[in-house]
Amino acid sequence: MRAHPRLAGRCGPRPAVRAREHLQATASAGAREDRRARLDRWAARKRRHVSPRSGSASVLAELLRLGPLEIQLEYEGTSFSEWSVPGTCSVKNKRSPKTELRCSAGIQVIKPIVTGPDLEEERYFPMENSYFCFLWYHKAINLPDNLTQVIVWVYDPESADPSELLWTADEPSLDSEALSKHLAAMGQKPTIHTTQRRKLYFPHEQMKNGAWHFSVPVAEDDVVTEIKGNEVAFFDCFVADTLFLLTFPFLAIPETPGFLPISSPRGSQLMASRANCVPSSVVVVADMETFQTNDSFRTWVKIRVPPNILTDDERHSVSDVNLTKDGIFLLINGILYIKNFTAFTRLGSNVNLPDSGIIGITSRKWCWLNYLLKDEGIRSSMAIWTENEVYLGYTFPKFVKIGTTEMLKKLVNMSSAATLTIHNVEYTGHPLELGLLLSYCITCEVTKTIYLVIYNEDTKQWVYQDFALDVTIDTFLHLYFTHSALPEFILWDKQRIYYYYHNLKDKGVLQTSTESGNLSRLSQDSNIHDVFIDYFGNIVIKMENNVMFYSKVSAEDAVKLHLWTSNRIKSLISLDSSGQVYLIYVFENGEIQRQEYPLILEAHSAIFKTEEKCPYWEFHNNIFVAFYLLDKGQNLSFWALIVYPENTGLYIIVESYGPKILDKKQQVHYETALGYSIKNMTVTFSQNINYEAVDDYFTLQHQNTGLLLIQVRFSEFAKICPITQKVFQIAVGCDAKKFIAVKGFHKKECRHHDFYYRIEKTYLRDRPSKHLRVKYDWEKYGCPLRLNFKEKFHPLLQLYNDENYVEDVEVNFIVWEIHGRDDYSFNNTMKKSGCLKEAQTWKSMTQLNKHLPLEEAWGPENYKHCFSYAIGKPGDLNQPYEIINKSNNNHLVWPVDHYGMYVFRVKILDPNYSFCNLTAIFAIETFGVIPSPRTYLVAAILFLLMLLFLSLLALSYLYYYLRIYSAFIDVPLHNPETKQKND
Repeated sequence: MRAHPRLAGRCGPRPAVRAREHLQATASAGAREDRRARLDRWAARKRRHVSPRSGSASVLAELLRLGPLEIQLEYEGTSFSEWSVPGTCSVKNKRSPKTELRCSAGIQVIKPIVTGPDLEEERYFPMENSYFCFLWYHKAINLPDNLTQVIVWVYDPESADPSELLWTADEPSLDSEALSKHLAAMGQKPTIHTTQRRKLYFPHEQMKNGAWHFSVPVAEDDVVTEIKGNEVAFFDCFVADTLFLLTFPFLAIPETPGFLPISSPRGSQLMASRANCVPSSVVVVADMETFQTNDSFRTWVKIRVPPNILTDDERHSVSDVNLTKDGIFLLINGILYIKNFTAFTRLGSNVNLPDSGIIGITSRKWCWLNYLLKDEGIRSSMAIWTENEVYLGYTFPKFVKIGTTEMLKKLVNMSSAATLTIHNVEYTGHPLELGLLLSYCITCEVTKTIYLVIYNEDTKQWVYQDFALDVTIDTFLHLYFTHSALPEFILWDKQRIYYYYHNLKDKGVLQTSTESGNLSRLSQDSNIHDVFIDYFGNIVIKMENNVMFYSKVSAEDAVKLHLWTSNRIKSLISLDSSGQVYLIYVFENGEIQRQEYPLILEAHSAIFKTEEKCPYWEFHNNIFVAFYLLDKGQNLSFWALIVYPENTGLYIIVESYGPKILDKKQQVHYETALGYSIKNMTVTFSQNINYEAVDDYFTLQHQNTGLLLIQVRFSEFAKICPITQKVFQIAVGCDAKKFIAVKGFHKKECRHHDFYYRIEKTYLRDRPSKHLRVKYDWEKYGCPLRLNFKEKFHPLLQLYNDENYVEDVEVNFIVWEIHGRDDYSFNNTMKKSGCLKEAQTWKSMTQLNKHLPLEEAWGPENYKHCFSYAIGKPGDLNQPYEIINKSNNNHLVWPVDHYGMYVFRVKILDPNYSFCNLTAIFAIETFGVIPSPRTYLVAAILFLLMLLFLSLLALSYLYYYLRIYSAFIDVPLHNPETKQKND
């Protein structure tokens, strides 16, 4: 191995920092040493010195300077003699290749002195004081039901266990456990915040073994999380907030005994594919094996294929690789294969792909967790192309051809005699766009012209860009779009980098101090192997012999970085889920090693000699998320502030890319004093469309919805600056997480059961010939509200977003009984509500729209108010007014001659309220009315009663007169004895 220096900056909490963007290595002197001594006495434990790799640059948040105590120095090689350090530093063992260095604040120059003709480069370390000495360690364990257990504790990088510094620890070390418990006793308690949905999670009540435990649900669109603690200081030391990604893991495909290796051709360079939103999931193809990892190569497996499917030559002919949720796609001799948990399958006409002739596959480089598709489709996950066709791949997997070169010729009336082929394809920085490099030539012998066309997955439109580049006929150009709102990208061949920034207006070859940008000549005639770009604009160009160059998006030059890796090792640059840049080493024996790489530390050291200065000192803004969704009537305002030297003329530029659906207004406030200048720009994006009473409501809505990308950048820039630009989305359209509910209705305070009931045919709107039997579906309708028939009811609508209450709905809405009942009314009349013309009603709207179902006959698309003489027609204003809002005191009233079960649907009627079709269901059961008996039953009872009465009367009559008659029968009218006596 060629001897080379590797300075591992032992920069306080920096070695394992997972929280902040562009952390700068810093140092403090005696104060921190005393603090460590006091901490040692408090904990009564032995101090251990751990040698991590150099302090690294995280790329996940805003600028924060962390202050180190010491630097661990390490030199690899046999020619080491001693360390050359400045007088403000003290070294533990000057002649040891591995030692400790302590320095005071300032720029410290450190250099290894070696024997032999080769001289080593010095490193420049910026050292500064800081109150952030401790860090949060987090470990995520995936649980069922999309839950993740997050274990959190505090650790001090100076006394941490090696497993904590390497992020392989499962539990706190003894030192970290003692530190966490002590801070907890002082009031420290972490919380987990999500950046997109603004969720807040608290730990379980009790600590376990010196660690806090969280149960956090995982959401695909809310993976960026931050651990924040209370402002608790221990010996003037605080715990730095930590950002990390909490994602669904890509499960590694297990190794199967008897399967065979699959690789790239012998002697080829490494190739890799990373999951754009899960950076810890990576597949690397080497010339002897293929490897997969879920944890940034802390562990890995080998990807192998079943025997008897590929020949030996085919198994060692992988030319491209792509990692998606469906599996690992491998391109072998123009044929696409997929390796997943269950099979290794050849793809072709069975999935609408060519059976051969595929020349490339690619996937998205940038993670956009949220985006807006107007047609409610799905976004592609990969692109596949031949020389003349391009396909988009979706999950399952599914593939769709979206274009051909013949079609692209016709777009610009290109000559049929010309040869047009697809040169290269990459996804842009836009979440819905794809860029194609097209190769154009006539004779195709010496040169060809490269054109760029962009395809939008939402609009399905192809747009040629103002780009043309003449290259030799055998030149192949790689393409990489930057993280920007406007189409910006870099190209590279074997020797040079071509940049196209600021909507392709700034372009050229990336320059170097010598050789006019020919990086091959500056790296011993090696070719460009790979280019790494992160979200903050850092660009690292890696050569095949591991020489690296550094640049920045918007910068027009590059600097050569200090030598870090031997030219005999094959390596790649990658990024883990905490924003840590690391190198992947693949050795000939099939082993892999991961090593953290201090990108910003190394870049600043390389730039130091150039005396380059950042044109601004501070940049602040209130753009906290990457995706903003605006509904009708909503505006978005944000501010951005820069502090810069007086009289330099620096200013902020706000650019947008996308449909012209928002108005933009800018205000700039300027202050200057004592050599400082401050510019604070406030920008407001607003809507001004009125959707009421328009001819084509849905077309107007479609025309004024869409996705805009916004970027905030500076008029001047330098490589030493921490950030190039701020990029975020503004979507105008329907938020799928938004819904309405009627206040007071829920599913908790009633017995959960389904039941059936009957609606009389006379109570139904269409007056059918039969009664209607209805099933009450509790899951859909929830608990019914029981009301006495004398009680009126006024629905109060509430707006929610992702289960969070937003506001009471104050605009107009309508209700209707979903089973067709119309035996209810409203207490307000049109006249009482202030109508000047007859208002719309369900009866009039259904008659007007007989071809539509009831729920579509009336809505915001055809709503017209009645408060103008110019709208509507004269009519009877004593009719019930069937439109309700929060303040018009219009109530539902119930019939008094029967009770019933009513299931209502409510719909927002105001056309300017939302792009969403907001509806809700609620049920009401009336009671208290005694059912009226039936007529024939009453008549029958009355008849029986009268019959009974007459019968009793007849019987009593007969009984009375029979008694009289019987008395006269028993006693004669004259007495015969008396007559005889008289005789």
